[in-house]
Amino acid sequence: MADDDQVVGKERKILVAVDEGEESMHALSWCLKNVISQTSKDTLILLYAKPPRAVYSSLDGTGYLFSADILATMDKYSDDVAACVIDKAKRTCREQADHEVNVEVKVECGDPRDVICQVADKINADMLVMGTHGYGLIKRAFLGSVSSHCAQNVKCPVLIVKKPRCSSSASGTK
Repeated sequence: MADDDQVVGKERKILVAVDEGEESMHALSWCLKNVISQTSKDTLILLYAKPPRAVYSSLDGTGYLFSADILATMDKYSDDVAACVIDKAKRTCREQADHEVNVEVKVECGDPRDVICQVADKINADMLVMGTHGYGLIKRAFLGSVSSHCAQNVKCPVLIVKKPRCSSSASGTK
């Protein structure tokens, strides 16, 4: 009984990596239904890794000049995407959680592989939850797998939630 009380009373930090894809929102939903319990004092930390802006010289290869206005517009768009993803994730937490969930938000800039690993270590996460795009061998070889990289480099347990295939593709038809 004492062990059950210790598990219930532990305040865990659960880091959930979110992005624009359905896979990360599915992982968040799965986490809310299967990891977070009503009796827990868990904190869900939603992390969005903003891709860094490509470095442009004032003159690109085609001779076009990138003004400060254009660069500011690109930055604003990136900020808007981050805000939209975080808003959707917070709405998912409100709508799908059985109880009030303590939610924190982090938006960091950089390669998602590095950002997720660094934040997990920095906050001493008890668990990392993330989705997977389910790329095939060829795409994964070219694009790399963020989930595989994190699973190999993060010190805490990593839960990779795979989005189920839709029933039509499961039966062999597309």
